[in-house]
Amino acid sequence: MHETVKVTPVLEDYLEAIFNLSRDERGARSRDIADALNVHKSTVTSALRALKQMQLIHYSPYEAVNLTEAGSKIAADVVRRHETLRGFFTDVLGVDPETSEKAACGMEHSMPREIVEKLAIFAEEVRDHRKQEKAE
Repeated sequence: MHETVKVTPVLEDYLEAIFNLSRDERGARSRDIADALNVHKSTVTSALRALKQMQLIHYSPYEAVNLTEAGSKIAADVVRRHETLRGFFTDVLGVDPETSEKAACGMEHSMPREIVEKLAIFAEEVRDHRKQEKAE
């Protein structure tokens, strides 16, 4: 992958879905990706071709999809941002899980990493403070 390649938020969603579906090391199937993202299989095929061209996945029609090392790094970063935001909304702000999930999905692509990192630190401090209060 070239340093100048920019992965769009939509393609980040595909990488995230492949990452989550591939946890058992068998890879992700197009049908499962379509179900996870609530899109048509033909849409998945177009996205997979683009990700393959960017060298972010290993893909052949009718075969399981696997992330390349570069794709795995991007996907893991997206997942980390998503989980950080969802956890912040749920654990710190007290937002219900379903709303937190939807908000995290929308914000994980647009929020600068610096802010996500600071939210993660703040959330951890809040959790630690709450643990101390319970212990007292």
